[in-house]
Amino acid sequence: MGVIRLLGIRDSALSVDEVLNSVGDHAAGGTAVFVGTVREQDQGRPVTSLSYSAHPSAEQELRRVAEKVVADFPVTALAAVHRVGDLRLGDIAVVVAAACPHRAEAFEACRRLIDDLKHEVPIWKHQVFADGDAEWVGACD
Repeated sequence: MGVIRLLGIRDSALSVDEVLNSVGDHAAGGTAVFVGTVREQDQGRPVTSLSYSAHPSAEQELRRVAEKVVADFPVTALAAVHRVGDLRLGDIAVVVAAACPHRAEAFEACRRLIDDLKHEVPIWKHQVFADGDAEWVGACD
């Protein structure tokens, strides 16, 4: 089994347990997990609906991002999944995890993974606000 254990762009509900189980590794002394959920407000404005769309290259770009994290940190196991489609308030939109020999490395690798995913993987969020306005937010910002 390789270091990159689970990657995906999915149109179904995400499981924190699946991601956490995928990075279980006896060589790891620390595992960090980030779970991103749909919140009821964005920049102080009430959100009524939200959906994510991904470019066909999104999984390939997600792999590239994961490989960079593995190259830069002593990662023993890594996973990342992102949801697309219509989501409700409280739904899980993204789960990433990194296991490393020490906790500080795990925190840093997990942070890099989610930050780079948000900035480099072509996934877009369309949100509609209570006042009827809507906006697209690009992942590659």
